[in-house]
Amino acid sequence: MDKKIVALLPIKTYSERVKKKNFREFCGKPLYTWVLDKLLKSKYISKIVIDTDSKYLLEILDKKDDKIFLIERPDNLRGGLVPMNQIIHYDILQCEEKCFLQTHCTNPLLSTETIDKTIETYFNNLLEYDSLFTVNKIQKRLYNINLQPINHNPNELLRTQDLEPIYEENSNIFIFSKASFENNNNNRIGKKPYLFEQNYLESLDIDTEEDFIIAESVYQSTSINFEC
Repeated sequence: MDKKIVALLPIKTYSERVKKKNFREFCGKPLYTWVLDKLLKSKYISKIVIDTDSKYLLEILDKKDDKIFLIERPDNLRGGLVPMNQIIHYDILQCEEKCFLQTHCTNPLLSTETIDKTIETYFNNLLEYDSLFTVNKIQKRLYNINLQPINHNPNELLRTQDLEPIYEENSNIFIFSKASFENNNNNRIGKKPYLFEQNYLESLDIDTEEDFIIAESVYQSTSINFEC
């Protein structure tokens, strides 16, 4: 089976919690370049669609690589309150291809190896699943806002490693087809998704100043090769 796929990488100028986050330097180079470079190294990604409102990016990426296809984000899809699925819907309508991988430039430690493994897993399991997204497994005692236990019995106090795991959507990778997107109300997560458990350190997603500090510290101190 042909495993070629289109990557969707939305990059906006404005960010609410960390000013100009996507363009800020992370360990020596702009944050957005980390994921972009990993996508360019993938053996399965045939095209990278960058949807952006940045005139600067539209200019500097225009001739960077033949794989890169630029979309200037329309005015009605700009701003922090526009749902990502609306942006994805617009982008996939500009493409003839059928299968897509969407990620964010806030995942600088995501590896090309994991990108390729998720693509292989998606295509190898299409008979049973219609989409895939990356998750982090959680085995800790959790409560809701009303102090009701979510995943444990306080009277039992099982060891945390014996708790039934729950899974956090970590916003690193979403893989889907045009068909699964449309069949589930224009949603990047289909009706029957495959949960791909990811290495926690690699999955770090930058939303806040604290996240920046943690991710840079992990990159600088660990023996894991995050360049691949």
